[in-house]
Amino acid sequence: MLINGLYIAIGAFFGAISRFVVSKKVKHKIHSKFPFGTILVNLLGSFLLGLLFSLKMNDSISLLLGTGFMGSFTTFSTFQVESLKLGLEKEWSLLSKYLLLSYVLGITSAFMGFIVGKQF
Repeated sequence: MLINGLYIAIGAFFGAISRFVVSKKVKHKIHSKFPFGTILVNLLGSFLLGLLFSLKMNDSISLLLGTGFMGSFTTFSTFQVESLKLGLEKEWSLLSKYLLLSYVLGITSAFMGFIVGKQF
C-alpha cells in the first residue's frame, strides 16, 4: 500500500509542476479574462487520460500516470473557481463559452485520446 502512495505522489509532483508551468506560460502569452491556461491543461489532460484509459497498463503505471500525474495536472477546482469569478464579474458571454468549451471539448478530447490509444 505504501508503494502505491509513492507512485501517486511522484506522479502528482510532476503533474502539478507541469500544470503550473503550462498555465503560467499561457497566461504570460495571452492576456485575457478568459482562463486559457486552465482550459488548455484540462483539455490536454482529458485527451491524455482518455489515451491512458485505452491502454493496458499495470497498476503501478496507472497509479503513477493516471491517478498521480493526470490527477494533479488537470484541475476541476480551478475550473469551478474561474467560472465563479466570471459569473461574479458578470462576464456572461465568457462564462458561457468557458463552460460550453470545457464540457464539450473535454469529453471530445477524452474520446479522441481513447481512439488514438486504441491504435496501439
